[in-house]
Amino acid sequence: MDAIDGIDRQLIRLLRTNARTSNAALAAEVGLSPSACLRRVRALEEGGVIRGYTALIDSGAGEASIAVMINITLERQTEEHLNRFEAAVRKYPEIRECYLMTGGSDYFLRVETASAGEFERIHKEVLSTLPGVLRIHSSFSIRNVLATRPKRRR
Repeated sequence: MDAIDGIDRQLIRLLRTNARTSNAALAAEVGLSPSACLRRVRALEEGGVIRGYTALIDSGAGEASIAVMINITLERQTEEHLNRFEAAVRKYPEIRECYLMTGGSDYFLRVETASAGEFERIHKEVLSTLPGVLRIHSSFSIRNVLATRPKRRR
């Protein structure tokens, strides 16, 4: 992938806001022809800049509605311990995101759950059984501010 320029950044910003925006609308917004716009979006996809598209689900639609942010501190930070922890995390679909961090904790995880009681089960059966865990610090989200962005007008 060649260097990302200002038009690529505009396309990425627009697709982050609404990935279902038509190619024609994208092209008009950034001042390109539809064919040139499509070539750029495909290059971003093929270059791995855009890794995929997803749907944001309303928490009232039956999906898990509580996001729990979790900081994990490991007993040791050796490559072996990090690899064992990461391999274990990949086995649990309840863990939606996992980031290796700098600072006070080693990993930051995001879990989605339907209730505090369900999170208690995840804490007991999943988080506390992960290899090498020294400390678990969990925070429940109140709401996702960015998920409630108003729709853009065209």
